[in-house]
Amino acid sequence: MSTLEEHVDIGVPVDKAWESLHRVENYPRFVEGVRAARTEAGGRAHLDVEAGGRARELDAEVSDHGDKRVMEWHTSGAPELAGSFSLQPIDQNHTRVQARLEYDPGAIRETFGGPKGFAQANAIERLVRSDLEHFKEYVEQER
Repeated sequence: MSTLEEHVDIGVPVDKAWESLHRVENYPRFVEGVRAARTEAGGRAHLDVEAGGRARELDAEVSDHGDKRVMEWHTSGAPELAGSFSLQPIDQNHTRVQARLEYDPGAIRETFGGPKGFAQANAIERLVRSDLEHFKEYVEQER
């Protein structure tokens, strides 16, 4: 498994960022490749994703640690992905969003296509960084 960690500082209070992160139906507005998303019963989310010219449906189990401002998730089928978002207040009006993604590079390539090796790791890193920047824009515009 490979692990990627990225963060972005956003200009909203931690409670606002936490609330926005939990609106799964809005993920298509800031997560590249997500065409539709919805929350389902039992702490699950369903996402319709298109990547590498391939459409897939992904189901994820989500667990909250609201007291610590940590949301963990993992897919319940292929490809095996897991990750977390942790939010840390910087001050009253600014929050650091830390994203962690654990993935099997071979499974990602098999499922979605794309480059191998180092090029794939760079592509995934750019995608996560871009998604965090889009989340920042989305949340800051909602103020």
